[in-house]
Amino acid sequence: MTTPDEPSFERLNGADLYFEVTGPEDLGTEAAPEPPLVFLHGGPGYNSYSFRELFGERLAGRRVVYLDQRGSGRSGPLEDTEQGADTLDLDTLVADLEALRAYLGAERIVPLGHGFGALVALEYARRHPDRTARVIVVNPWVQFPELALTLLREASALRGVPLEDPADAVRARTPEGQHPPVGEARIEAAFGLLNARDLLNALQFRDAPSRMRLEFTDTEGQLAGGGEVQEALVHQGLWEFEYPPFLQELRRPLFVIAGVHDRTSYPEQVEWLVDLGGADLTVLDAGHYPWLDDEDAFAEALEEALTR
Repeated sequence: MTTPDEPSFERLNGADLYFEVTGPEDLGTEAAPEPPLVFLHGGPGYNSYSFRELFGERLAGRRVVYLDQRGSGRSGPLEDTEQGADTLDLDTLVADLEALRAYLGAERIVPLGHGFGALVALEYARRHPDRTARVIVVNPWVQFPELALTLLREASALRGVPLEDPADAVRARTPEGQHPPVGEARIEAAFGLLNARDLLNALQFRDAPSRMRLEFTDTEGQLAGGGEVQEALVHQGLWEFEYPPFLQELRRPLFVIAGVHDRTSYPEQVEWLVDLGGADLTVLDAGHYPWLDDEDAFAEALEEALTR
């Protein structure tokens, strides 16, 4: 069992997972039932380092678990199986989180999912309502064909060319009975107009100083990468994935914190959680990483989501 403020590298659910636990040691136990907060980074394939470095001090009074998800950050790389190393999917990431909860001995947890990590948080809460106190997501991504269309629309605008949605052509040439890969075609078209890094930078940050601050922290952490995780999830159909129908099955309180300047998530992605999941929504004057733009406002929103 890991002790607070010590990093841990454990073999859980068949993977080498890196995580750090901070805060009072007895929280989340029968003696002190306040459940620990588990941060689930986005990317996919990013890490928890920058969130802890940039915002961790504001959570010093809580028990917080910073997890680098399977294949990401400081966790071990994806491993070859009989089916190959590209079998990573949402089911596996949720199972990893449940294995971590059991290892920590916490009766319940509060998943805090950011971007792609919102999927892991939401699906964990859906599958394990008795193990989830509440679920909090920040600038979530839940409807990927729609997200791909948003990225294509924005890339077209930035390049000054008309929007050409390939959806109808893809549907027309897809054999009957097969799923048309609309999301994949849209994202290929978007990244054909503007490379992924430049496009996401243009859409996710409120201003250049915020972007530079995150880039500096990432450089300091020396944890660049994540391509293998992204490739594995794309191979499993990430850009065709539509989570909104499952939102109606959530049985735990749901809170969303969104940045008005994050055009990848707000408002289209966020609206699904409000309309179908009954989410309580807080909108901040921030981008995709709201703790960069207004740390106080994000801390207040997070505290409200944790205590309401």
